[in-house]
Amino acid sequence: MDILNEINSPADVKRLDEKQLPELCARLRSYLVANVAKTGGHLASNLGVVELTVAIHRVFDTARDRLVFDVGHQCYVHKLLTGRRERFATLRSLNGLAGFPKPSESRHDAFTAGHASNSISVGLGMARARTLSGQNFSVISVIGDGALTGGLAYEALEDAGESGEPFIIILNDNGMSINGNVGGIAKYLSRQRLKPSYAAFKRRYRRLLEIVPGGRKIYRFTHGVKSAVKEALLHCSMFEEMGLQYFGPINGHDITRLVEAFEWAKGLTEPVLIHVITQKGRGYAYSERTPDKYHGVPPFDEASGLICGPGDTFSSVFGGELVDLAREDARVCAITASMTEGVGLTEFAARYPERFFDVGIAEGHAASMAAGLASAGLVPVFAVYSTFLQRSYDMLLHDICIPELHVVLCVDRAGLVAGDGETHQGVFDAAFLATAPGMTVLCPASFGELRDMLRYAVSELDGPVAIRYPRGPQGAYGGAGADASRIVREGGDVTIATYGVMVNIALDAAEMLRGEGVSAEVVKLGRINPLDCGDIISSVSKTGRLLVLEDSASPCCVGERITASLAVAGRAPESVTLLNAGGGSVPCGSLDELRALCGIDAASAASAALTAVGR
Repeated sequence: MDILNEINSPADVKRLDEKQLPELCARLRSYLVANVAKTGGHLASNLGVVELTVAIHRVFDTARDRLVFDVGHQCYVHKLLTGRRERFATLRSLNGLAGFPKPSESRHDAFTAGHASNSISVGLGMARARTLSGQNFSVISVIGDGALTGGLAYEALEDAGESGEPFIIILNDNGMSINGNVGGIAKYLSRQRLKPSYAAFKRRYRRLLEIVPGGRKIYRFTHGVKSAVKEALLHCSMFEEMGLQYFGPINGHDITRLVEAFEWAKGLTEPVLIHVITQKGRGYAYSERTPDKYHGVPPFDEASGLICGPGDTFSSVFGGELVDLAREDARVCAITASMTEGVGLTEFAARYPERFFDVGIAEGHAASMAAGLASAGLVPVFAVYSTFLQRSYDMLLHDICIPELHVVLCVDRAGLVAGDGETHQGVFDAAFLATAPGMTVLCPASFGELRDMLRYAVSELDGPVAIRYPRGPQGAYGGAGADASRIVREGGDVTIATYGVMVNIALDAAEMLRGEGVSAEVVKLGRINPLDCGDIISSVSKTGRLLVLEDSASPCCVGERITASLAVAGRAPESVTLLNAGGGSVPCGSLDELRALCGIDAASAASAALTAVGR
């Protein structure tokens, strides 16, 4: 009998004999590979945490205890063990199983996750709430070593150590985030060597001295001597000096040791960090060899490991053009926050390693460092996903825009993003970038426009510039240039204004309208900040009706800014229709499904235009 069929809740995991656990882990791995091969998703990270997740469910009760994942893309095993196996084929699909923890989906999911480095902060908040309310449950935050490159994690670690709250932090150390980890923390973790026997002795020693006259002074003295010796010889005091009990590192694939460690930590009345070593991609040969390629993977052939790529994408075209620019101009530098391959910078990193900077999961630092590079006369290009750029907003305002520095932000995954759900949609950058003083925001609708706009941003513009583009390939529109605005289809009944790849949707809608006897004029904006409404004013003066189509959130959207600009200029049209992504909470689904859901597909745009013209 398939042992996985016997697991319908964490209680079933607890009932298994210890000898059955290796069989369960092997079956979980084979199930993950077979299913993610069909749906796509985060594979390597989940293969690496199988034993870790099983051990957590052997010791804790996640219906009562709080399990907080950092990022959360490693939660698939947790979902399989908490009664969601029957829905696993719907992973990352519309109305299906989310690819990240989602409390509305299960009581076993303590917190919505999607971004890195916040799990310790969230977990500490839960622990303090538990204490204040007089409740009794464990709080466990699982954070990867990659997420420890984010500064928020250190703010939380320091506070957690000072708090004295019973709180368990599991550091899953696999030497990876998406690409290999960088920076001092990766080297530091490899030097950590402490044993639970030492931690137990330390607790007994401290408690003994607390009841001895003058014991506290003796403890402070010996603690100081110990810290100095350990710092000089062992180099392993960082977590303890923050006030945390430290245990590890231990083999993250040894369930017996993991269970022992978790039981030990569960009995403590203070914060503890358990350092676990795992192998990302474990159990599937292809992901073991190249775990970065199987981090977030589209559907693939399970037998051969062959991943079918989409061909050229906006990311790859950006990367190729930036290599050319770097060859022509020695001032050009590239920055990524642990997303080298994802943002298309692999070739740049290989050709110009001295001008390539991977700062780890530290987008705020990346923005400020870019400002420093620009202030010294270089031309930094920071390539970052839209959803992660949000973490840099303060630095954009203060370090880049107020000093009017020439930093180029290449905002990948802008607009709607298929598969990853609410936390990864790029629907806010069009609004928040427009609030940054002096920021120019360009929106290429094709590969040709991306190449031209990147050259324009790097070589001709001054001050801060953002170029926003979507994930994946271009559509039917294949224009070039860096025009602020362009009329791409003439008509007389209604004006459809849009930007980026949404021009393809607008043109499809215009063609549908032609079949209904309605003539639509399509105005494509190549620059959404500062706005140039000249073509729109000319068009609505003729049509009298304006429909703005965009895949960004509605608050402070481009459509609102266009409407306000026309009103201020005294050129407001007879009717205005704004079609956008709404409030911004857009779930998992394919791009076509999400556009239809938001009402910004061609059929919805055509229907709205027909209503505007009274049809």
